[in-house]
Amino acid sequence: MSLAFTIVVDAITYASWLFIVSLGLTLVFGVLKILNIAHGSVYALGAYAAASCVALVASLQLAPGFSLVAMLLAAALVAAVVGPLLERTLLARFYGRDEVLLLLVTYALFLMLEDITKLVWGVNPYFVSQPMQLFGSFRLGAMRLSGYDMLLVGLAVVCGLATWWVLNRTVTGKVVLAVIHNPEMSASMGVNVQRVYTGAFTAGVFLAALGGAFTSPMISVQPGLSVSVIVVSFAVVIIGGLGSIPGAAIGALVVGLARAASVHLMPEIELFSIYLVMAAVLVFRPEGLFQSVKARLI
Repeated sequence: MSLAFTIVVDAITYASWLFIVSLGLTLVFGVLKILNIAHGSVYALGAYAAASCVALVASLQLAPGFSLVAMLLAAALVAAVVGPLLERTLLARFYGRDEVLLLLVTYALFLMLEDITKLVWGVNPYFVSQPMQLFGSFRLGAMRLSGYDMLLVGLAVVCGLATWWVLNRTVTGKVVLAVIHNPEMSASMGVNVQRVYTGAFTAGVFLAALGGAFTSPMISVQPGLSVSVIVVSFAVVIIGGLGSIPGAAIGALVVGLARAASVHLMPEIELFSIYLVMAAVLVFRPEGLFQSVKARLI
């Protein structure tokens, strides 16, 4: 019983940050119809920027609580700079082209952003521990849990609910959904479709950078970080269904459970277990678990 509880807790913790990143990936696909391979590199940029900002807070001897604000600002800064820059100067030139071409373009972006992170931050790993120390740990039954892990779970819930609320309960969200279903008709009704695309891509970049920023205290921030993240994120959106927010949530939980179970029971098949679950879902439901919802991103 205690082992099962441990697996579930580890799965939820892992799924929390993975959902935030995958939510940005599914948002970009739902609006722009782009499978953004560079999403993993944006995650890495968020992690590196957060590590630098937290180190700056420590050097200025500010209160430890400012490190959380610094991580949030780092993610927002990455989104504000990278999102509009990439979408307007590069991706906008390829809208309406073949999907394979867009995939290759985002792969090229992935390679360029990888080299940019190495040029800016070097190849040595960065370690950020201050934010985790703020929350300590607590005991739940026989387990001792990190308070920072619970913060990540809460952040994932807030991001998911906020994204759903914006898309389904605001005028801006209705405009975005209209563009998703019929961009030509939306443009003829006076909607600035280019602005919607830029905003949606920037929001996706922010979610990726936010995931990277808030997982930086839990990992070693180093080159190659983006590769594993984009692979697992693709597994999540494929399992859940491309363009579905509930699908991203369920997909993250499924991947988290598969990983946690393999880590505790058969560590040697950790990565294989994720692919096995993804393959099983595709065999019985090629469109993903939630692709048949009434409208994408709902």
